[in-house]
Amino acid sequence: MISERAKKISPSPTLAITAKAKAMQAQGIDVVNFGAGEPDFDTPQHIKDAAIESLQSGFTKYTPTSGTPDLKKAIIDKLKRDNGLEYQPSEIIVSLGAKHSIYNAVLATVNPGDEVIIPTPYWVSYPEIVGMAEGKCIYVTADESASFMVSIEKLRKAVTPKTKMLILNSPSNPTGGVYTREQITQIADLAVEKGFYVLSDEIYEKIIYDGREHVSIASLGEEIKKLTITANGFSKAFSMTGWRLGYIAADKEIVYAMEALQSHSASNLVSFTQPAGVAALNGPQDVVEKMVVEFDKRRKYIVERLNAIDGITCCMPGGTFYVFPNISALYGKSYDGKVINGSDNFADYMLESANVAMVAGSGFGADNYVRLSYATSMEAIAKGIDRIAEAVAKLK
Repeated sequence: MISERAKKISPSPTLAITAKAKAMQAQGIDVVNFGAGEPDFDTPQHIKDAAIESLQSGFTKYTPTSGTPDLKKAIIDKLKRDNGLEYQPSEIIVSLGAKHSIYNAVLATVNPGDEVIIPTPYWVSYPEIVGMAEGKCIYVTADESASFMVSIEKLRKAVTPKTKMLILNSPSNPTGGVYTREQITQIADLAVEKGFYVLSDEIYEKIIYDGREHVSIASLGEEIKKLTITANGFSKAFSMTGWRLGYIAADKEIVYAMEALQSHSASNLVSFTQPAGVAALNGPQDVVEKMVVEFDKRRKYIVERLNAIDGITCCMPGGTFYVFPNISALYGKSYDGKVINGSDNFADYMLESANVAMVAGSGFGADNYVRLSYATSMEAIAKGIDRIAEAVAKLK
């Protein structure tokens, strides 16, 4: 019999739609895939070279559970250089991607019945991970009118004596929203006042536009640093999604608990990816900057095109490589007897009728929206938006 825990877990909708699109492409179907949450650029060559060199030198055995000393040092140097944060090796743990890092962090801190505040829209895995820890998700809606940034007033109302953690994601997946320094400071003050952890998912910190500032909440003082669990990784900034390298910076007591969990679930990271991580952090950063310049062009183009379609409105994201258009004005319309009454219907309609893959907003806790990734070529974006416009025009 399947465990009750496993029965409660829903598969990742982002991975599911990506797999479905790739299966259609394998059958020779011309699918425009806006579902994938990964940069379309190749991993920079100097990073690949570091992995190849480590393989050829025989660096293929077990490594320390929480990461090699060299990789931890590179992460510590990065956090000081980019985020103004000071950490010791005992306060760093590297895991098999940022998702694995977040999973370990939640399991190491959340007890059954503890409340975890999650702003909505949220990344699809947050509630599932909290559920696996038998925590209780407390959702706080972030309004589109406020660029999907949840207000401090709403957060304060959500806090109870059972609040153990707030999950903060800036820049945000799926909305692309970026919290200001003032907003981050207000959240830090609330966390210190009430004494709850902040799990700060900063995986998209480098993909940010229009001169916005990324603020690591742990940098705002020693009290909030003690309460902050900073999650980051290599997948987005360095186009290393398949390498599975992520890390946590936190109080050493939390890191120790995470290391114990990891020692019994994964043993250690893949050995030869770790020198690649060192090369990514210590090597030239212009590769990241060039990628962001290209994403910025795509961002402006896709938002303009989406807003030109009757029934669709789309905010300009401040970061990431996602747009989160509102499609609710199309609900109630139909084509060939199929009524569009939610984001799942709409996403299915687009995939089946227009060969365009996107992720329904229902998986992010926001059924009036869909998520499109513009981490694909400008040519593919243009083709995909043409198809969306044509399919929407058929709805009556």
